[in-house]
Amino acid sequence: SFGTAVPFETGTTVFISATYDSTNSKVVIAYRDNDNSNYGTAVVGTVSGTSISFGTPVVFESANATDYVSAVYDSTNNKVVVAYTDAGNSNHGTAIVGTVSGTSISFGTPVVFESNASYLISATFDSTNGKVVICYRHGSTYYGTAIVGTVSGTSISFGSAAVFESANTNSISATFDSSNNKVVIAYRDAGNSSYGTAIVGTVSGTSISFGSAAVFE
Repeated sequence: SFGTAVPFETGTTVFISATYDSTNSKVVIAYRDNDNSNYGTAVVGTVSGTSISFGTPVVFESANATDYVSAVYDSTNNKVVVAYTDAGNSNHGTAIVGTVSGTSISFGTPVVFESNASYLISATFDSTNGKVVICYRHGSTYYGTAIVGTVSGTSISFGSAAVFESANTNSISATFDSSNNKVVIAYRDAGNSSYGTAIVGTVSGTSISFGSAAVFE
């Protein structure tokens, strides 16, 4: 059952992604605000009973436009990480670290994790290794690609990117299996009749390696 719907942004929003800050007990929603020059924006929500209230939205990327937004919570460093495509910077894959305080969020400096165009971004957090894993489609090859990020303070650094699918990869969605300490990436494999496919990734240090892909549909 549901409570009453509450707007978190009165303008048109796309590329919406939500995560939960378990340290501060807050929901963080990141999105592109079409009514504010397509800027990347985030807002902090507080749940009470069956309702939710919001603080003031904060811009994390003042570029037109911010696309393919994916937010994740790093419980090791108590930070929110937002990954996105920065269309104001040649569609480079970019990430930024956010710190929740009360009903607001502040951000560090954006860091490019892919100096090529990057699309269909999906981020997850490996709580065993304390690493952020960002999955995306490479803009030149269209290959499914992943990269491991390490948060330090209000910044994030990255290892080398690793290809998990050497074909046109779409509809990427990543999650972390905490029982087996593995990253699982599901996607549409356009190189194999667009079948629904999944692959298991293992993080080691600042790298990630993969097993064999399996068709689920």
